[in-house]
Amino acid sequence: MRALKRLGAASLALVLTLGLVACGEKVQVYEPGKYKGSAVAQPWDSPQFKGDQAAWQGALEARASNQNEFVRVPAR
Repeated sequence: MRALKRLGAASLALVLTLGLVACGEKVQVYEPGKYKGSAVAQPWDSPQFKGDQAAWQGALEARASNQNEFVRVPAR
């Protein structure tokens, strides 16, 4: 009976310890000037526009004008 209580207490202590370890937070260190994410590409650097920013802006404006109901619906 005494060994069972010791085993139960030891297993409870083990579970509590593992639970506390799982709740820990990893320290994140930011180094100024060093971005660790992915490279940022401009939207006009795609194969469709081949780096032409003016063509990209024109396509964007054309898309926006097609979404305007006053432009799409003919006048009476």
